[in-house]
Amino acid sequence: MKAKPILFCTYLLLTFGYQVFSQTTETGMASFYNDKFEGRITASGEVFSQSKSTAAHRTLPFHTKIKVINLSNKKSVVVVINDRGPFVKGRILDLSKKAASKLHFIEKGVAKVKLEVLGSHK
Repeated sequence: MKAKPILFCTYLLLTFGYQVFSQTTETGMASFYNDKFEGRITASGEVFSQSKSTAAHRTLPFHTKIKVINLSNKKSVVVVINDRGPFVKGRILDLSKKAASKLHFIEKGVAKVKLEVLGSHK
C-alpha cells in the first residue's frame, strides 16, 4: 500500500519537472533593471548586482541558466534566473545591466530576445 503514494509523488515530480523545462525556448521583449535596485534582495534571496549576469523571469526556477539572444543583432549572453518579473505587460525578462550591455540594447531600453533554457546553475 505504501508504494502507491511514492509512485504518485514520483509521477507528479516527473510530470511537473518536465513541464518546467519542456519550455526550452521563449521569444519576447526584454528590459533591464534600473540602478535603484542595486544592492536590494531578489526573490531568490540573493543581493542584486548590475555587474552580474542575472535575470528575472516569471516562472523559470531560480538558478536556471539560460542563453539570451538579441534577435536584432544576434548577440548572446548566458544568465542565471535569480528574481521574479518583469511586471510590465509584454516583457518576458528583466536583465542586469551587464547582460543588457552584452546584448547591446542599453540605449534602446528594450530588445526582442529569444531565451533558451540550458539547465540548472546549482
